Amino acid sequence: MEITIGCIVEGHGEVEAVPVLIRRLASEADPSLSVRIPPPIRIPKSRLMKEGELEKAVELIARKVAPGGAVLVLLDSDEDCPATLGPNLLSRVRDARGDLPAAVVLAKQEYEAWFLAAARSLRGQRQLRADLAEPAEPEAVRGAKEWLSARMTGNASYVETLDQPALTRAFDMAQARRSGSFDKCRREVERLIRALQTAHEDASPS
Repeated sequence: MEITIGCIVEGHGEVEAVPVLIRRLASEADPSLSVRIPPPIRIPKSRLMKEGELEKAVELIARKVAPGGAVLVLLDSDEDCPATLGPNLLSRVRDARGDLPAAVVLAKQEYEAWFLAAARSLRGQRQLRADLAEPAEPEAVRGAKEWLSARMTGNASYVETLDQPALTRAFDMAQARRSGSFDKCRREVERLIRALQTAHEDASPS
């Protein structure tokens, strides 16, 4: 079975990393699934917060996945409270295209906090130190990219467009569940998958 999930992201690195993440999560949920992910739409978060901008982005991605697809919005929470901003954004997404299953995920602080939660699994990857260990509270770290850069060998530093997709392929997702926002992401992707599977079954001839 093939399902389609369209994504709205804010960073250059997420354009490549988020499809990798979705496919990994989908494979864990159901190894038989084939997941089609059109190129994500990238729009800065500051712009998406403006009235009408998120709605335009949702309509654009909906054209690529409808009918029968789903929409995932994945952003960094930065200084915002995910528990407040997430439901607000989801309401706007559903108002724009209530005909499609949708989810909004806010990585607490930033996407890279998920790598911090699974730091031990990234030892030796992308020039990260062989003794890399996670901080006590990964989602409390402000500047996760800088945290990673400080723990790279030689003169290397974290480059979002190169390292984010590569580390997304490599990090241990079970370890990353120490991050509450990553676990939320996992649950939301699984929810979208179930909704698409149910819709496909309902549409299939008896």
